[in-house]
Amino acid sequence: MGAFLDKPKTEKHNLHGEGNGLRYGLSSMQGWRVEMEDAHTAVVGLPSTGLSDWSFFAVYDGHAGSRVANYCSKHLLEHILSSSLGARGTQGSQAGSDSSSGDAPSTVPPTVEAVKVGIRTGFLRIDEHMRSFSDLRNGMDRSGSTAVGVLLSPEHFFFINCGDSRAVLCRSSQVCFSTLDHKPCNPRERERIQNAGGSVMIQRVNGSLAVSRALGDYDYKCVDGKGPTEQLVSPEPEVYEMIRAPEQDQFVVLACDGIWDVMTNEELCDFVKSRLEVSDDLERVCNEVVDTCLHKGSRDNMSVVLVCLPNAPKVSEEAVRKDAELNKYLESRVEEMLSRPAEDGFPDLVTVMRNLSTDSGMPPLPPGGGLASKRSVIEAVYNHLNPYREEDGSGADLECHW
Repeated sequence: MGAFLDKPKTEKHNLHGEGNGLRYGLSSMQGWRVEMEDAHTAVVGLPSTGLSDWSFFAVYDGHAGSRVANYCSKHLLEHILSSSLGARGTQGSQAGSDSSSGDAPSTVPPTVEAVKVGIRTGFLRIDEHMRSFSDLRNGMDRSGSTAVGVLLSPEHFFFINCGDSRAVLCRSSQVCFSTLDHKPCNPRERERIQNAGGSVMIQRVNGSLAVSRALGDYDYKCVDGKGPTEQLVSPEPEVYEMIRAPEQDQFVVLACDGIWDVMTNEELCDFVKSRLEVSDDLERVCNEVVDTCLHKGSRDNMSVVLVCLPNAPKVSEEAVRKDAELNKYLESRVEEMLSRPAEDGFPDLVTVMRNLSTDSGMPPLPPGGGLASKRSVIEAVYNHLNPYREEDGSGADLECHW
């Protein structure tokens, strides 16, 4: 269930890159948790496999430690590829049997079904492989991790989910697709748990684990007579294949539940779209997502990967102008509040935010983000103008969801 710090750790890890017609950015923050247990993978191009026009992105949300999440971030893709390419080799040899070229197998992409089978097999293999690690086998480390990802070929998305992290696709400015969270209270998941001799209490496996599918978590995978996908917790991913629509597809977001706890699919997509119209710096956009979720009240580690497709929203002069006007308005309102302190002194930041939240004259706020997405702007002005502020800058006193 996790322990919490006295104030959040707000330093961020960032990364960005591009290739294959994609641009990506990511941001992760420890937040209020005592340990950072998230990890990620971002690989543009898989040239060693002959799939240089394929890419892979994933987020791993660890629990009870970071060992499983970190290992999967480094090795899950190779397990998937070795499984997919095993099926590919057979298919490629058949396809090249009438060709005089000995290189034919390496140029034939795997079939959709081979990829889906390979992803599933890769998850089961890495889960079985990690079971052999001495610290995981002897119970010294009881960690586990969710995994959500997307494997992109030139023609398809392969969305992959195991646990309660989530992927969404924004197409034509709408949420076109979302993975489904694996929660113990879902009827299908509950049935498997009960068939394995377990129970679902307080929406948790045996009253303890909040997800019903994950990598690791071997304490929940030791029921005799049951296969790996029939245990209390299953490592089997759900794989969803979608044909890409280049003229409509805009971006994919992968995020852990620290993001989804405080934003819906639609809110996050609306917010990302609005930010992409203001900045083409994907690290900045991801940082704004993480900061906004912190200010909305998320108490968990937070990680988000944003993959922009060729038809992603572009920076708009009008959007930039309106955003600057909103910032200027907020700055002036904070300055006004601090220029007339009450009898008991300057208003605290909570009071400033509360007053702004009822301001009927405010220009439109970023959709999906609301006032929380402008907290950093407000706080910067507040800290600059308030001579009596405490020098912690953490925002730990702000518990309201703006």
